[in-house]
Amino acid sequence: MNRRDALKQLAALAALASPVAGAWAAEETFQVLNPPQATDDPSKIEVVEFFHYGCPHCRNFDPLLESWLKKLPQDVAFRRIPAIWNNQQLAGLARLYYAAEVSGDLHALHGKVFAAVQDEKRPLHTEAGVSEWIQGKVVDPKKFMDAYKSFGVNSMLQRADQRARDMKIQGVPTLAIDGKFLTSASMAGSHEAALKKADELIARARRERAK
Repeated sequence: MNRRDALKQLAALAALASPVAGAWAAEETFQVLNPPQATDDPSKIEVVEFFHYGCPHCRNFDPLLESWLKKLPQDVAFRRIPAIWNNQQLAGLARLYYAAEVSGDLHALHGKVFAAVQDEKRPLHTEAGVSEWIQGKVVDPKKFMDAYKSFGVNSMLQRADQRARDMKIQGVPTLAIDGKFLTSASMAGSHEAALKKADELIARARRERAK
């Protein structure tokens, strides 16, 4: 399913969007970003997962990704970036993600948000929906909602949207490696294959840095 259809069907929890042909230089199971993008910490090989909480494939990928992260080498830094694609519902879910990150509640809430959005059909893309849902799930709901509405989270949303645009992200979940390569289940053939390809791309990025 392409990005346009995914956004049109978001209320029904649209699934994985496929990359647009010609957006990158294709090399079978991964794609090369042209031009390459700067990373946050040049001293580390950066791995970014682009995702959103309404995506069933992102939810299925998450346990495999968490297991993979436990074995990540010390020279690799990982972070998630929620996809927004100029969509208000996705922006609301991204705001929830960053509020949880800023408040320190992300580890406890991440899996619960997937379940609340996809199974319970909670309107967690709205402030009212988040405010109601968060009660009893965090130590300090007021602190959480203050973070939710903060200037810092607003800035994170803007930057997340810009990063996805710069990397031409057209589907989720997608892994970006060191600002140079993209891979995903739709390219590699499965979630497991995507993680294996990410390992190979990390090694390639390491070799290129050593030159």
